[in-house]
Amino acid sequence: MTPVRSDTGPDLADLRRRAAATLRRNWRGKATVPTAALYPHQWSWDSAFIAIGQAHLHPRRAFAELTALLDAQWGDGRVPQIVFNPAVPEDAYFPGPAFWRPLPRRGGPPPGVSTTGLVQPPVHAAAVLTIAERHPGEATDAAVRRLYPELARFHDYLFDRRRVASGLVGIVHPWESGLDNSPAWDGPLDAVDPGPAHGITGLRRDLRHADAGHRPTDADYARYMAVVAAYRDRGYADDDLPSLPFCVVDPLFCAVLAWSEQALAALARRVGADPGRHVERARELTHQVHTRLFDPALGCYVALDVRTGRAVAKRTVAGLAPLLLPGGHRPVLLDTLAGPSFAAPGVRGVPSYDLTAADADLRRYWRGPTWVNTTWLLWRALLAHGETEHAERLAADVVCLVADAGFREYFHPVTGEGLGSDHFSWTAALLLDVLAREPEDQRWQR
Repeated sequence: MTPVRSDTGPDLADLRRRAAATLRRNWRGKATVPTAALYPHQWSWDSAFIAIGQAHLHPRRAFAELTALLDAQWGDGRVPQIVFNPAVPEDAYFPGPAFWRPLPRRGGPPPGVSTTGLVQPPVHAAAVLTIAERHPGEATDAAVRRLYPELARFHDYLFDRRRVASGLVGIVHPWESGLDNSPAWDGPLDAVDPGPAHGITGLRRDLRHADAGHRPTDADYARYMAVVAAYRDRGYADDDLPSLPFCVVDPLFCAVLAWSEQALAALARRVGADPGRHVERARELTHQVHTRLFDPALGCYVALDVRTGRAVAKRTVAGLAPLLLPGGHRPVLLDTLAGPSFAAPGVRGVPSYDLTAADADLRRYWRGPTWVNTTWLLWRALLAHGETEHAERLAADVVCLVADAGFREYFHPVTGEGLGSDHFSWTAALLLDVLAREPEDQRWQR
């Protein structure tokens, strides 16, 4: 679709209409799919981002989105990465519901609900607080009272069951990071025996809907499946995490958890609960992120391979996520964000990987392309720290990328080419949020 432009840049009213139409297109009555063909179920952190955008259109639908997700919460507190729609055929997505079974009867999902056994970055409490602050009222207060205990249980699960080195929180699969094939996972995954990889292509449904050059490879998928199978076969138990084939501390996951724990403290105050434990947990995790994960040579934070105890020396967008937190190494991070690794001339948004790295692939998923959700997180961080000029540049990048290429899953950071799937929900949702927060006279031109 050709974007409509005014004399001063993209037609913002047209972009809003198209964003709203994308969210309507992907709404399924209780929740929103990321995009109809490629991702036909409900994804966890997608729903949090989608709710932020839905709140600008239908605040009730925003809370319904999160309620549908939390209705699938496991008895042990985890909020699953995917909630499978029973009306969608088993083979519409790989790996489908059958691959994840058996799910635990005790501590697992509610009866009759099919999910994965993984989690995703816990942006949900921050999303609820964002919506509540922008749309006050009795209905919002009631929704916060209903959602707060479930969000607190999710965080309890992460802090209690996923604790690893020095109080940091670990992930047990690359998919839990949200940055599935990030170069940060290459080293830890190299130690995983993938087993026979033949036949993977025939099982994958993503390659029917997106260019294979934009997606993880079959070799990636073989290892992903081996890691899932090992976790599934032990009943998704979280004891002795280093014995799993993949266990990593991810700076984005930990930063988002600390940020959302701060949001939980604010939500606790709203419902009359004691915020003290949330404040203390956020403070302690923030301290551990700043002291344990920062790499001064790279100018950013890095992942930690729990199995080996070694840091993963890769400069990725995840290593910038601690900008969401107070304190730390903010001046160095700001220099890195504005430097050649992420902001060379002509680059739009924040690339997912170091542009100067020899193994950067600017069209392949999380190995270089710009994504709207991670750019949005850094935009929020810059605004919170008063870095208004830089924040406005990122906002303009998001608007112009979407105006030029449509509501794509991700984008080439230099050419602006739209990549992955089209009609992508969080791209639409977070564009609405950017447009609502930035001044109307912004020219949106580089």
